[in-house]
Amino acid sequence: MWHLAQLNIGRLRAPVDDPALADFVANLDPINALADATPGFVWRLQTEEGNATAIRPFPDDLMAINMSVWESMEALADYVYRSAHTAFLRRRGEWFERLREVYLVLWWIPAGTLPTVDEALARLDHLRTFGPTPEAFTFRQPFPHPDGPAITADERNTCPV
Repeated sequence: MWHLAQLNIGRLRAPVDDPALADFVANLDPINALADATPGFVWRLQTEEGNATAIRPFPDDLMAINMSVWESMEALADYVYRSAHTAFLRRRGEWFERLREVYLVLWWIPAGTLPTVDEALARLDHLRTFGPTPEAFTFRQPFPHPDGPAITADERNTCPV
C-alpha cells in the first residue's frame, strides 16, 4: 500500500511575528485542524506548537515549508481545492512572495513510513531538474503509485482537481 507525500515551500513577505502576517498566523490552527480532520489525512510536519513555521531548512529565515502525507491524491486534492483551505490558499499572495521555481512536489511513499525534510527537498530538486517523473511530480502531471495502473499522456497532462 502507498501514501502520497507532499511538500510545498514559500518565502514569507515578513517574519512570522510581523503584523503583516497576523491573519496568516491566526488561521494556521484552524486550517491545520481542518487537515487533521479531513478523510484520508495521515500526517503533517509540525513542532510542539502544532505547525511548521519554526522549521527552517533553508539559510533564508523567511523560507517556510509545509509537508504532509495523505492516503491518496484525491484526499489531498479534496483538502486543498474543495474545502475551507481553498479560500486560505487563494490568499497566498498576501503572505508569500511569488517564487520563480516550482514550489510544490508530490511523491509516493510506502504506507507506514514518513518522509524526512531532507528527502522532501531532494524530491523538489529532482522535480526542478527533471520535470515530473514517478519520483517527483505535480497535481497537473501526476504519476500512479508503483503498484498502480499506468497513466496515459493525456491523463498525465490533465489536472485532477
